Amino acid sequence: MNGLDIETARKVLDSQPFSRLVGARISAFRDGEAVLEVDIREELHQQNGFLHGGVVAYAADNAITFAAGTTLGPAVLTGGFSVQYVRPATGRTLVARAAVVHSGRRQAVVRCDLFTAGADGDETLCAVAQGTVLSAGPA
Repeated sequence: MNGLDIETARKVLDSQPFSRLVGARISAFRDGEAVLEVDIREELHQQNGFLHGGVVAYAADNAITFAAGTTLGPAVLTGGFSVQYVRPATGRTLVARAAVVHSGRRQAVVRCDLFTAGADGDETLCAVAQGTVLSAGPA
């Protein structure tokens, strides 16, 4: 896993001002996988009372990048990603579970399923994302 561990991943996430603003946290980080969580609060809603799609996309992007970092190393950048919104996000917590589908020497393809969890812990799928992450480290 390129010498990375969950504590290092948490420090990297905490160094991102926007991640601190949103209140994101990494709850799992292992070979080819990462889970990022965001507590849903009113400030993150859109006008209809649902979690804003931008927050969902942010969580997908960061979870995808962290998962890829476990295979490519810590110096990575998102090459691109897409999000398909399945249903409006409501609940207590947004959970973004990313897993590497394929990893080469310079890029990885990662899938991310995004769920909202209610007070009872039940999860509902709200979006599916896929992205390509590029190594920004030396060749």
